[in-house]
Amino acid sequence: MSHDPKVRPRVGDSPDGTVLTSAPGDTPVDRATAAARRVVDALLRTDRANANLDRVAEELDGIADHLEQHAPAVAERLVDMWHGEGVTRHDPVTGPENALAPPLVLTGRAEGSVDGVVTLTIPYQGPPGHVHGGVAAQLLDHTLGVANTWAGCNGPTAQLNVRYHRPTPLFVPLTVSGRMVSREGVKINSVGEIRTADGTLCVSVEGLFIDKTVARPR
Repeated sequence: MSHDPKVRPRVGDSPDGTVLTSAPGDTPVDRATAAARRVVDALLRTDRANANLDRVAEELDGIADHLEQHAPAVAERLVDMWHGEGVTRHDPVTGPENALAPPLVLTGRAEGSVDGVVTLTIPYQGPPGHVHGGVAAQLLDHTLGVANTWAGCNGPTAQLNVRYHRPTPLFVPLTVSGRMVSREGVKINSVGEIRTADGTLCVSVEGLFIDKTVARPR
């Protein structure tokens, strides 16, 4: 497997399609990461005047000290991350082991597209009550990469053309989807979008990727 952040292993089949990324499970690391997401969200929502944030900071520092004491060297950890399903468990979009990720679980469809549903909260806010445009672009970039892999391609992003049709709301289910539309030599062209549950289009994207599996002319 190529060490490319867009590579996704086959994770499992469901009646509705093939799950391409690792869903959160009932494991210590997944539970700890979910708790960390709760902390980030709660810190943004808490009453600054009445919450005992000095005590919170002390306890969080203690937790960080404990985790750092058990952390291997960075180079060793990076290698470990790429084994098996690790490729889908640590990234900032789909990774259940990454507190920065929502996380988004993506499923491959028989006709070649991929999609997933995610609800974003305050940590992903840009305009009041809405998703930051950079977060929307990140979700789509990653989803297109997974769609390319589902279609049999593998390569990094060269260009994204993102169109924001309307503000993307927080606190509601959002469907993020993508598919590869063409491949010409090393160039992969893909499209994607983010819609609300009622089908309202919020963001669309056209992406150009460079296929690492195709030899370039010398």
